[in-house]
Amino acid sequence: MKQLILVRHAKSSWEAPLRDYDRPLTGKGIQDAHLVSSNIGNQIPKSFVVWSSAAKRASETAMIFAQNLSFPVESIAFKEELYTFDERKLEQIIKSCSDEYEHLIVFGHNEAITNFVNKFGNIFIDNVSTSGFVNIIFDKESWNDIENGVTQKVIFPRDLK
Repeated sequence: MKQLILVRHAKSSWEAPLRDYDRPLTGKGIQDAHLVSSNIGNQIPKSFVVWSSAAKRASETAMIFAQNLSFPVESIAFKEELYTFDERKLEQIIKSCSDEYEHLIVFGHNEAITNFVNKFGNIFIDNVSTSGFVNIIFDKESWNDIENGVTQKVIFPRDLK
């Protein structure tokens, strides 16, 4: 069995004249990331590998989750290739995960996340919101073989307010 947790980065700022890659979280984004990460402890397996897009907004979101879920920031693998909006690229990256890991947590970007969860999960989600959390279980032994997963849990900040 493989468990995939996808988290869309928290709300980011468009105010500063920065490259998209360098946009930081807004105050609301920081609050929402803390809110969601503080309410998902029962959804997180005992052992897992964590990957995050290296973009500022995704990496900041991953660090907030690490703080609230008590896993070391040093354990997060920041991957340039996760800075993608294409679900086919996201699928390729996830399927490259070593089969020694049963549980993978990925922090990334839309449209890739919404399209991925709609392709691989069994619940249609119109839009995975910022700071959105989606937990999908696959009855497979290899990441490369994942398909037709069961969406176990979906949590958006609005669900917790």
